[in-house]
Amino acid sequence: MADVTLYVIIVSLLSVIILHSFLRRKPKNLPPSPPSLPIIGHLHLLKFPLHRPLYNLSNKYGPIMSLWFGVRRVVVVSSLPLAEECFTTNDIVLANRPKLLFGKHVAYDHSTLALLPYGAEWRNLRKIATIEVLSTHRLNILSSIRRDEAERLILRLARNGFGDFHRVELKTLFTELTFNVIMRMISGKRYYGEGVSVDEAEAREFREIIKQIVANGGTNYGGDFLPILNWIDYGGIKKMMARLGKRADAFIQGLVDEHKRRKGDPEFADSMISHLLRLQESEPENYSGLMIKALVIVMLVAGTDTSSLTLEWAMTNLLNNPDKLEKAQAEIDSIIGHGRLMEESDVSKLPYLQCIIFETLRLSTTVPLLLPHESSADCTIGEYLVPHGTILLVNAWAIHRDPKLWEDPTTFKPERFEGSNGKEHQKLVLPFGLGRRACPGAPLAQRVMGLTLGLLLQCFDWKRVSKVEIDMTEGKGVTMPKVVPLELMCKVRPPMEKLIPKD
Repeated sequence: MADVTLYVIIVSLLSVIILHSFLRRKPKNLPPSPPSLPIIGHLHLLKFPLHRPLYNLSNKYGPIMSLWFGVRRVVVVSSLPLAEECFTTNDIVLANRPKLLFGKHVAYDHSTLALLPYGAEWRNLRKIATIEVLSTHRLNILSSIRRDEAERLILRLARNGFGDFHRVELKTLFTELTFNVIMRMISGKRYYGEGVSVDEAEAREFREIIKQIVANGGTNYGGDFLPILNWIDYGGIKKMMARLGKRADAFIQGLVDEHKRRKGDPEFADSMISHLLRLQESEPENYSGLMIKALVIVMLVAGTDTSSLTLEWAMTNLLNNPDKLEKAQAEIDSIIGHGRLMEESDVSKLPYLQCIIFETLRLSTTVPLLLPHESSADCTIGEYLVPHGTILLVNAWAIHRDPKLWEDPTTFKPERFEGSNGKEHQKLVLPFGLGRRACPGAPLAQRVMGLTLGLLLQCFDWKRVSKVEIDMTEGKGVTMPKVVPLELMCKVRPPMEKLIPKD
């Protein structure tokens, strides 16, 4: 048996080498490329967080370069003009997504809005998501959920915070806030913090699933690019992904089944699942059970981690630049005052608060490489050929630090978005992607971030735990977490004490 296994491995390795050599036959006029190694290509040059080594390579090889991630060709774009060309001239050709292990097992075999191949099915799903889930009308209907969760956060922070500063860890609080917002919008239920509306076993199961999805939601740089590692399931990653996908599906199916059983229950009346099930009754051909579950999981994955991380980076940047924090508080005091808590509709009246969010999205881009694209045919980017089947990565983090676009690009300077040039600068920030595959959830994210950050600045005084600047080290993953979770000192601002009840 051992001899047979060894024989299979040897044959597999030889097959990979032959396939690799065939794929590596170099077409003319490809983008510049560093020297590569057999089989693994350029994987040895990659370290985490991935956007940084790609940025360093682009400084040497140019704003467009060709790499081999194992057996798959990858083109990396690191300039705004080339990125815009990708999603204007080549928008349809680059509208596909690469098929990766996570998408197969956790995203219903790439059938979610984020990962579905471009075509009629994707266009229909995008239309449904835009009109029935993320439209201004639907977001307005559910605004009370976002308001309630933001106020719950304020009450938690206010404990022991009247008169004296106390220490708080914001990463966990932001994570709980964004997951509760999304899950209440999806299912009508809270799963984190006090007042959880489900039993502890269900809440614990949900939290564990989400933790694993966030931790494993990126690319598997072994099996995704070196197929032999999938064939032998090196490290058990394939089995782990399959188990995670089954757990997530069982949980989401349970939510859908509960909504069907409790049809007409006021608790679920405005939830996304209830709304989609009502549409399913009248248009079953457009609202399959799989489609509903695929919308749920993409909302869950795409709508939570990015918003909570942006809030954490925003507070980090503000506390490392306290003059910016004071300027934002002065704006809120002047426009909103101390007689009421600010509301979601007030964000549009607070231009400097919006500048802070834009500058955070620029400097601390939470999805630094955006989501990968794949070419469905040969195309040209710049003067270079990009062959069919190439994975495209856009290094938005690098674009956001390009000295050709930004003065003093590594400095946190919200003022760059003020004045007559502010609108033009906003167009240079790409946190939600470009083109037809840009994230449709941007309006929801902006509402959550604007209201939450505004309330934190209106209600509390903040200071660092020590005089030392807060650590800005970035972690690894598709999203860009802080390596060290954010801890700060806060207390209720004296003029706001009358609006915040004491325990």
